[in-house]
Amino acid sequence: MTLSYKRSVRVGELIQQVIPKLLRNIKELDLSKGLVTVVGVKVTDDLLNCKIYYSVFGENRYRINEILSKNKKLIRHKLALLLNLRRTPNIFFTYDNTNENATRIFNILKKIEEEN
Repeated sequence: MTLSYKRSVRVGELIQQVIPKLLRNIKELDLSKGLVTVVGVKVTDDLLNCKIYYSVFGENRYRINEILSKNKKLIRHKLALLLNLRRTPNIFFTYDNTNENATRIFNILKKIEEEN
């Protein structure tokens, strides 16, 4: 049986399964009142870089971004211990504002409907 998709996609899926478990162990995120959700993971084809897309509910997203940036080395180290890769990709956290955009569009459509 051959695999029909790239190794980078498979590694990204594996990272997406492991990262939420690692984020639960960061005490600063537990103390914050926000809920951090990993939305997606994109790994480059050479497996050297990894973008982790996240969304935040309930807390200032800038505060969460600071916490994630501050703990990036620790997260990468723990990821290296869990994954069996020759090199662990560099991690970049990127805020995903899809929910905010969807809410904004929904409100605009609702406003247009009320006007008609």
